[in-house]
Amino acid sequence: QVQLAESGGGSVQAGGSLRLSCPIVGYTDFSACLKWFRQAPGKEREGVATIYTGGGFTYYSDSVKDRFTISLNYAEKTLSLEMNNLNVDDTAMYSCSEGFLSPQLCPVATWSDFHAWGQGTQVTVSS
Repeated sequence: QVQLAESGGGSVQAGGSLRLSCPIVGYTDFSACLKWFRQAPGKEREGVATIYTGGGFTYYSDSVKDRFTISLNYAEKTLSLEMNNLNVDDTAMYSCSEGFLSPQLCPVATWSDFHAWGQGTQVTVSS
């Protein structure tokens, strides 16, 4: 059974950076799709960064492209999200997720497509 637990959230001023981590307990090579979601109060949950482990392909939402970087440390079995040039619109609860998804579905997969999720870590950006 896969277990995820995010860390690294916090409060930062606009323009700052944070790095989120998500160790994946029970991770296997079959964990093909890993994604970071975020949800702000009153807003829909948004998938912001995805990695397909089959080929290391990465995908980003337009809202974070060129500012966020998703990566997987295979040796440590830890998923990370490097967030730079943060702005107030990035304020949200960030959660990592894991699922056995096809390379076609992985980039567009929604929350319910995955089978394991962390509890989330709060990121707050002030102006």
